[in-house]
Amino acid sequence: MIKKNIVIELKAEKKLKNLSFFFRIFFLLLLFLMTLNQVKAQSLDSIKIENVTFKSEGVTLAGSILNPKKPFAAVVIIHGSDPVKREMEFAERLAKEGIAVLTYDKRGVGESGGVYAGPEVGTNNIDSVNLTLLAKDASAAVNKLHQLYKNIPIGLVGFSQAGWIIPIAASKNPLIEFMVLFSCPTITTLEQLRFQFYTNGNNNFWENHTEAEAREHINNDSDRYQFTATDPKISLNTLSIPGLWLFGEKDIQIPVKLCIEQLNTFKVQGKPFEYTLFSTLGHNTASGNITAPVDISIQWIKKKALNIKKSKASK
Repeated sequence: MIKKNIVIELKAEKKLKNLSFFFRIFFLLLLFLMTLNQVKAQSLDSIKIENVTFKSEGVTLAGSILNPKKPFAAVVIIHGSDPVKREMEFAERLAKEGIAVLTYDKRGVGESGGVYAGPEVGTNNIDSVNLTLLAKDASAAVNKLHQLYKNIPIGLVGFSQAGWIIPIAASKNPLIEFMVLFSCPTITTLEQLRFQFYTNGNNNFWENHTEAEAREHINNDSDRYQFTATDPKISLNTLSIPGLWLFGEKDIQIPVKLCIEQLNTFKVQGKPFEYTLFSTLGHNTASGNITAPVDISIQWIKKKALNIKKSKASK
């Protein structure tokens, strides 16, 4: 009798274990489907695109706002140095992932008013007056975006020249709560020119030159243009918002390792600045066929947007 009871108990225990196993499988499958649903990209058809205009320093700038369903964050895209119209392809990549985007034609380009400064590198393209003006345009774009999105974090995402523009704008406009910078300098404008003239467009530059040689040139070369240098570290020193820099190690437009060294100094001081280095990439870290840097930036924005919301809710 006792033996029979033991057999029955063992069978019951086995059934319970089997049942528990199936419950675990069901739970894991459910969790997977929930996660898949959260990260699933939206289709372009589900994203509302609205053409807008806004005023900045006496001119009208034209752009587009991409409105995904239930956005968790919003960004303004800041141009590089070229005469660039609104960055629709890049904006769509972000919007499909649940990020609302305002992208606009650069001042003096496309449908935007004003005068584009350039295109000659080293003239009025990166002098302090023009960079300050472009920072005001960026700030005005943030104000426009904030009219639609008052309850989600708003940040700036930019390329190259934006490394000087974004810190200025962020230091002046408290609505800017995070920043993402693709191949953006932390050195001064004059230092960047010295490096750029030294590399002279040679894609094989780093195969024939050392880091020490590059720094010696940056520190001691004479300047071909005379204007007041813009140092982004001055504005960065005033900021407490999170920032992410994405660099290509083979960059011949900016000295990446020097910029990383400067960011590490900020990190030691407690600044919430991060960076990622891609060993096989050059200056272009955000083109259509390069996915890893953009994917990393999207996940970083998701994380920071959630942290910002939690911080606001606890106050």
